[in-house]
Amino acid sequence: MEPIINAVMSVHDALYASMGDTMYYVLIFFGIIALVAQWKLYEKAGQPGYAAIVPIWNFIVFLKIVGRPASHLWLFFIPIYGQLYMLPKVWIEVAESFGKTSFLDHVLVILLNGLYILNLGLSYETRYMGPVYGRPAPAPSRPLGPRPSLA
Repeated sequence: MEPIINAVMSVHDALYASMGDTMYYVLIFFGIIALVAQWKLYEKAGQPGYAAIVPIWNFIVFLKIVGRPASHLWLFFIPIYGQLYMLPKVWIEVAESFGKTSFLDHVLVILLNGLYILNLGLSYETRYMGPVYGRPAPAPSRPLGPRPSLA
């Protein structure tokens, strides 16, 4: 555990040496952007926006938007599974709950999370489609049959 802490401290010290106190202002700015984004997203999904600032309730509303039960909150506390699998999976489900189903949307919601969520929350074209979790898979647009052979 100590090597990880030392690595994080060295990254912090290197960033602080190059940016100074500006680093903290940038982090606070991105935190405010993420908070506003989540607030607007919750309101668009028909949930109270102020839930974004209440710690545990925030996750419960977050899970409610995608249709997961509140008991799935405990899955986020499993060390590797919660952060590297569950959190990106639920963010992808949030994007799908707003009709964003392309691979590019899935990549953007993970890489540019705060900005992408802000875009979902402020976009006039994006609508909340309802929970995704537990929804049956869509039927194929055409019946699947045997493919003709070319031989």
